[in-house]
Amino acid sequence: MLVAIPREVRPGERRVAATPESTARLKKLGFDVAIETGAGEKASFSDEDYQAAGASIVTDVTELWASADIVLKVQPPEEHPDLGIHEADLIQEKQTLVSFIWPAKNKQLIEHIASKGATLLAIDQVPRVTRAQKMDALSSMANIAGYRAVIEAASFFGRFFTGQMTAAGKVPPAKVLVIGAGVAGLAAIGAARGLGAIVRAFDTRPAAKEQVKSMGADFLEVTLLEDGTGEGGYSKEMSPAFIAAEMALFASQARDVDIIVTTALIPGRPAPVLITQAMVESMRSGSVIVDLAAEAGGNCGLTRPGEVIVHRGVTIIGYVDLPSRLAPTASQLYGTNLTHLLADMGGAKSWHVDLDDEVIRGSLVLLEGELMWPPPKKPEPELKSRPKNPPSTIPPPEAKKLEERAAPKKSGVGSAVTLAIIAAALVGLGLVAPPSFLAHFTVFVLACFIGWQVVWNVTPALHTPLMSVTNAISSIIAIGALVQIAPPLVGGAPGRPDELIRWLAVVGIALTAINMFGGFAVTRRMLAMFRK
Repeated sequence: MLVAIPREVRPGERRVAATPESTARLKKLGFDVAIETGAGEKASFSDEDYQAAGASIVTDVTELWASADIVLKVQPPEEHPDLGIHEADLIQEKQTLVSFIWPAKNKQLIEHIASKGATLLAIDQVPRVTRAQKMDALSSMANIAGYRAVIEAASFFGRFFTGQMTAAGKVPPAKVLVIGAGVAGLAAIGAARGLGAIVRAFDTRPAAKEQVKSMGADFLEVTLLEDGTGEGGYSKEMSPAFIAAEMALFASQARDVDIIVTTALIPGRPAPVLITQAMVESMRSGSVIVDLAAEAGGNCGLTRPGEVIVHRGVTIIGYVDLPSRLAPTASQLYGTNLTHLLADMGGAKSWHVDLDDEVIRGSLVLLEGELMWPPPKKPEPELKSRPKNPPSTIPPPEAKKLEERAAPKKSGVGSAVTLAIIAAALVGLGLVAPPSFLAHFTVFVLACFIGWQVVWNVTPALHTPLMSVTNAISSIIAIGALVQIAPPLVGGAPGRPDELIRWLAVVGIALTAINMFGGFAVTRRMLAMFRK
């Protein structure tokens, strides 16, 4: 099977759907790979690099599309500037196209591709499940966008991010506000913290609080308790009261911070306006706003998609191609996502579209021209109705007594014989052993008995206190062992232990040390779980 990677024709798009590294992986999966000449130049990948990875270079784009079984792209098909035709017209029957599609807003494009009888997979529709993380191109690109947002902000910001004390004076650190702590927001937090800024973050989802704090940022909250978690981990639209409270929070923060990065998106809806014109005008001159939701309308009321504007000294960045501005890295991650997708579809030897696969079915838009999107929702598990009068599982007292009478009684003869043998052995040992040995042996037996009862007859809820007690016991043992390995008294006092006892004491110290330090470590981890 031939996988084709054409050159992206959208103005400003620098990414490519396959890198030399991902090309080599496709070859290992059994695919032949053809690259349009110059497809990777803007991402710093030459034709020679692709040839070294085993790909063939094709100069005629029409021939490339005609010969391919699978076509990998970044952007959806659009008008080709050199050919004067739409890329969808180049699609062949029963051909498979994989790219970003955004089916909810590209219905005409989907109908066009459907007329060709092709199969269409939207990489932006990959379900956000654990198994699909390796194919989640949205998260890959959002990670890059969040990082690049901070870099763009730094290029327009006129000061250090980190605070400095110099001979010429003190430079205060920059204050950064990140609105939305998803993948892009967390990446922005990490980049800003790495540059030394004071970072604050806000998100409507309570689960984001721990993630924000783990990255060293302050998590901002409003007084209203409302969960903003929506489907697929995205945020949902909040109540009017919550929106009013968060807008008041943003207004106060706008007057204090230097940089604002917004990432708030609601699937299927325009981006909510969170930074109003009045908030922008309240910011200090030289401040920067980076609107990652610009393509969906923007979180700032003054954002112009694809442009950078200055309003009363505040720079508002509305770039819609932030991942493309890190083309080599973005192409590498995207190419890896596609490779994993093709591997899960069986590779070249076992290539098929598995409709029972949750990931494949979720991203499938067309199957040989037949519309398959949106995918059917999972049926909710049926709750079995409880019977009105469930049969009782507790036997009546009479039945219980009959069972006890019918059950064979365990004979105590075996236990008695065992105890008699043990008692006889102990008596015999007492007749021949010295008194000092008997004293130590008695302590040993009692210690074993107590230890057994402590370990096996304790409620599980008390396991952490039990560790503390065992640590205390281990400490006593360690002290006794240290006494045993102590050097002899001056003058060679009698009664000092021999070499065997000393080495046993050393082993005892080692074992108790492992128990003590291990117990402390486990206890700390368990207590930390309850602090979350």
